[in-house]
Amino acid sequence: MKNIYTLLFLLFGFIGSLPAQTTEIDHARALDIYRNIISFRTAAGQDMVPEMASYLAGQLAQAGFSDDDIHILPVNDTAALVVRYPGNGNARKKPILFLAHMDVVDASPEEWKHDPFILNQDDTYFHGRGTSDNKYGVMNLTQSFIRLKLQGFVPNRDLLLVFSGDEETTQATTNMLINDYPDLIDAEFALNSDSGGGSLDATGIPLAYHYQAAEKTYATFEITATNPGGHSARPRQDNAIYDLAEAILKIKDHEFPVMSNAIVRESLRAEGKQMGGEFGDALQRFADNPQDKQAIQTILANDDYDQSIRTTCIATLLRGGQVENALPQRATVTVNCRIFPGTRVDEIQSALERVIDNPELNIVPLDEYLSSPASEPREDVVDAIAFAVHERYPEMQLVASMSSGYTDARVYRRAGIPTFGTSAKIIGPESSNAHGINERFPIKAFYDGLDHWIDIIQTLAGK
Repeated sequence: MKNIYTLLFLLFGFIGSLPAQTTEIDHARALDIYRNIISFRTAAGQDMVPEMASYLAGQLAQAGFSDDDIHILPVNDTAALVVRYPGNGNARKKPILFLAHMDVVDASPEEWKHDPFILNQDDTYFHGRGTSDNKYGVMNLTQSFIRLKLQGFVPNRDLLLVFSGDEETTQATTNMLINDYPDLIDAEFALNSDSGGGSLDATGIPLAYHYQAAEKTYATFEITATNPGGHSARPRQDNAIYDLAEAILKIKDHEFPVMSNAIVRESLRAEGKQMGGEFGDALQRFADNPQDKQAIQTILANDDYDQSIRTTCIATLLRGGQVENALPQRATVTVNCRIFPGTRVDEIQSALERVIDNPELNIVPLDEYLSSPASEPREDVVDAIAFAVHERYPEMQLVASMSSGYTDARVYRRAGIPTFGTSAKIIGPESSNAHGINERFPIKAFYDGLDHWIDIIQTLAGK
């Protein structure tokens, strides 16, 4: 095994100094897993998630995990993978979940510089679909479990590796685990590789590490205007497109109430101190007093921060009419909302109805959306994350944060399992292009982060 991984390391051509905690074999193993899982086109409709799950299960079995502790659970054309790392029970506590998702947003090879499903690298980046979102997390957790198993590490409680298969779409695998296999994933809390992370400035100076403790609720509504229609040569005042246009403009002008929680205030206070200046001062004043009207207006005027203190709803799709020479019988707009934690989806639907103020329009959610609570930061989790981060960047400040997007964490939080996002990613201001063309991940960050989960696991579940 050692000779194989040493050869792989030399073939893959990584050049640079290695952290003391890792070996060339560890690096080669991690890169081998990364290269293989990038090659699985695990986008919706490609039916390759089960193949990837089987590959990962095989790697973990080779490291010594028993068949009884490895579960591949199919759902339609995808699957979830759950692997139990048995502990000795000394902690007398429930297991810890470690989360990632195996699926990716699809990519068209003709639009990329390189085939998105073949791992490529240059002097600075790895390139490929999922290199950042979230196959780096899948690889990193997998190699960490393998390394610890091979080292003979026995945790003081059970650890559960939980990989979903459709986080980017329906989250059916995650809901299946919660609803159909609650005993399999019963845990004290969960740590999610798909959110959180640290930032560096352009010169490599550490800025802050944000661990995610809350997410906005994702909800989409369709608003439809209907009309008997008629011939376009005989126009009338009532018109489905006009009625819908008026509704859209009312939504555009509506501002949902300003809200905050301890997580948002902590995040804004830290960013304000770091940023300085007039805007940084406004962030700090809001954190100290969420009723500060001047601070609120300053924040709401900034497109990068206004969404952090309120629910937002935005029109994203539009369709209407049937032919060019007929009055429209139907017009529909799709409105996507990101809802502040603690606010119910039906409250937002009622707010839209009041704003539009037209009972003739029909407003319906596209799915059964459920709100997700915030997770109150835990001292033991924060200390473990801090240890892992400070091993690399001793001066980096940890800040709790709320995400405007969503991950599998929302499902676990809703099920009563506190969940915290703590990706191993600590990168500069450059974009990863996750979900976009030519997704990439910095090579240095890849290798620097390989001890992240080792440190966290040993801190939380070691002797």
